Amino acid sequence: PVSPQGRAGGMDLAYVCEWEKKPKSNHCPSIPLVCAWSCRNLIAFTTDLRNEEEKDLTHMVHIIDTEHPWDVYSVNSGHTEVITCLEWDQSGSRLLSADADGHIKCWSMTDHLANSWENTVGSVVEGDPVVALSWLHNGVKLALHVEKSGASNFGEKFSRVKFSPSLTLFGGKPMEGWIAVTISGLVTVSLLKPNGQVLTATESLCRLRCRVALADVAFTGGGNIVVATSDGSSTSPVQFYKVCVSVVNEKCKIDTEILPSLFMRCTTDPARKDKYPAITHLKFLARDMSEQVLLCASSQNNSIVECWSLRKEGLPVNNIFQQISPVVGDKQPMILKWRILSATNDLDRVSAVALPKLPVSLTNTDLKVANDTKFFPGLGLALAFHDGSVHIVHRLSLQMMAVFYGSSSQRPVDEPALKRPRTAGPLVHFKAMQLSWTSLALAGVDSHGKLSMLRISPSMGHVLDMNMSLRHLLFLLEYCMVTGYDWWDILLHVQPSMVQNLVEKLHEEYMRQNAALQQVLSTRIVAMKASLCKLSSSTIARVCDYHAKLFLIAISCTLKSLLRPHFLNTPDKSPGDRLTEICSKITDVDIDKVMINLKTEEFVLEMTTLQSLQQLIQWVGDFVLYLLASLPNQGSPVRPGHSFLRDGASLGMFRELMVVIRIWGLLKPSCLPVYTATSDTQDSMSLLFRLLTKLWLCCREENHITEPDDALIDECCLLPSQLLIPNIDWLPINDGIISKLQNKQLVRLQFGKAPGLVGHTVSSQFDAFVRAPGQPKIDHLRRLHLGAYPTEECKSCTRCGCVTMLKSPNKVTAVKQWEQRWIKNCLCGGLWRKMPLSYS
Repeated sequence: PVSPQGRAGGMDLAYVCEWEKKPKSNHCPSIPLVCAWSCRNLIAFTTDLRNEEEKDLTHMVHIIDTEHPWDVYSVNSGHTEVITCLEWDQSGSRLLSADADGHIKCWSMTDHLANSWENTVGSVVEGDPVVALSWLHNGVKLALHVEKSGASNFGEKFSRVKFSPSLTLFGGKPMEGWIAVTISGLVTVSLLKPNGQVLTATESLCRLRCRVALADVAFTGGGNIVVATSDGSSTSPVQFYKVCVSVVNEKCKIDTEILPSLFMRCTTDPARKDKYPAITHLKFLARDMSEQVLLCASSQNNSIVECWSLRKEGLPVNNIFQQISPVVGDKQPMILKWRILSATNDLDRVSAVALPKLPVSLTNTDLKVANDTKFFPGLGLALAFHDGSVHIVHRLSLQMMAVFYGSSSQRPVDEPALKRPRTAGPLVHFKAMQLSWTSLALAGVDSHGKLSMLRISPSMGHVLDMNMSLRHLLFLLEYCMVTGYDWWDILLHVQPSMVQNLVEKLHEEYMRQNAALQQVLSTRIVAMKASLCKLSSSTIARVCDYHAKLFLIAISCTLKSLLRPHFLNTPDKSPGDRLTEICSKITDVDIDKVMINLKTEEFVLEMTTLQSLQQLIQWVGDFVLYLLASLPNQGSPVRPGHSFLRDGASLGMFRELMVVIRIWGLLKPSCLPVYTATSDTQDSMSLLFRLLTKLWLCCREENHITEPDDALIDECCLLPSQLLIPNIDWLPINDGIISKLQNKQLVRLQFGKAPGLVGHTVSSQFDAFVRAPGQPKIDHLRRLHLGAYPTEECKSCTRCGCVTMLKSPNKVTAVKQWEQRWIKNCLCGGLWRKMPLSYS
């Protein structure tokens, strides 16, 4: 029983975040207002800061991470005129801003911190407002095949499409840079050379320059650029140009060529001839789809939207000429022509458009499968209206798929839309909108400068069985795993009851990939499982385990990479590989018997290096002791660390590290882990190694896991009386918004104010493991104690909440090597943000 106008269940409001009202200076929405959403789930948008006393405006750019929207980073953009465009690059780590004075600035993170940005380079076309802006294409294009969503191989589901970069350096590496179109009909291209130099060239789009009110940029598979322009009047044609960029003698060169143009159909239709005088929106359907364009023409109160497609068509030739012309095969000559694909009926006035970024394949079979299974991400585009409502319409047919009535547009069911009296004054409506990279969320900034986050159901509100809903989410999680994009927007749709199933299915799909791909994705899948497990109270303990596992993998890789082959002409295996091989072959429980089989000279390192690794070595020792001591009460799976007791691979890694540490201890005893033992004579390391090996033997084969025998459990029961069991500093169960959105209640937030939201009941049972406020803090990655009130500047991860110092206290190479592993992103892949000094 759903009206054909689209389903009301398809979208709902997750949270809104607004500015607090201040007496002297206020954030008011800039006109035009722009926003952009990056693949790392950072959103950038603009406001004007109005100072009442001096009556001046400051043009601000704000950057938020969708998980902590209140923690906004606001920067005075330094643009003297209003900002007209914002664009993220493919990697989501740089942002372009352009203004109405022709200035373009490129912003990048300072020290890889998501809440600290600086403007490093830029370009300018003096006094000429920029109307369109884009990064050059880097030649990476994927296609998502919905019909193959059941295939086992990721390469089939998400295939690489042959696509040339806009410009290549020597060796085919894509050249970075941006292209912009200005109001007076100029196109400007800036290229970033690897040495930091910027080459800029500016050229007229065509010989007869004319005013460009709207423009957009797209790329072709052959490496060309297509620019669409309109002078704003629907009686003028929409023009298209091909732009070729090249580098000649260290200078940037631009060539342009005219392509076929089009007139909107509503202007040629006698019934609507003068109804829509202005073209208000002009967009290619995707940056890499230059053959499809979306146009919107409007009057004061109404709009109409059309979708056009560029087709190759045969040119009919008159019979007279067919006899004379030399036969060039029987091919008829072809021309390119714009044809209308679809159009809407008369709509309310459109205020903003958001296009999908998910590269769904649009073949007939893919569209049919998508329709049968109700999988719609990437197929819908969003239109916002002046009455505050948002519609999602199909990108090809423009048929309505879902609808959201804003607060001001709740229309009564019985009253038709036409009778609705126009309310006095303008309604609150979205001025700018962006879809997330999986199309499962929509962010809008409205005419009051407030940010709204909407959830969009993958099935557009169709009720599906649990299995199908899981398959949809799983398909998108795999897409994020392959591309390296952040998956926050998928978590918006995960219900606590789905978590267990999703984690298991994700693991199954991962195990079906080839070994090389598994190796590449090995840490990302662990981070993904951790973020899913946060969403259900029954799996919350495993979050700690997955984060500890990421830490273990990183330590193991770092310590093994420090080993050096003794002779340069060693056989193919590195010392790290040989260590793994020998440890798995020799299952002896005596640590010294395993050690004898290794070439000790490969383990010789400088004393300072060994000493600098002591904190990491201590963590390995403590963790092994903690695990073994928790083996007897394994009946309570709620304890953090529980999943390690059945994880042969991780136990094997711990076993190898114990052997390495034992050898290093012979060289420098002070780098060994420190244990508090009851007797002076006992050899704690060999005792732990013996028990660890027995436990590892129980579960080294994944499909053949046996229970630990009573003798082993008895020995582990004795451990607390022999050694002091250490406190493990687990990561805090973090303070993000995602777990507070699960009951589908709207959360209201304020920029600059952390919500005093009580976390879900889940975390309360964990306060026993996590340090309370006022207790000493710890640097989770360097394993250093920072004291109760840290004086050092720290950064924390936006996803897992892990904390570490900004500056390295140690300059030893080995420590640098360890820090390089997480300098750009946290081990879980999250971005870093600088913490206020008073974070205790």
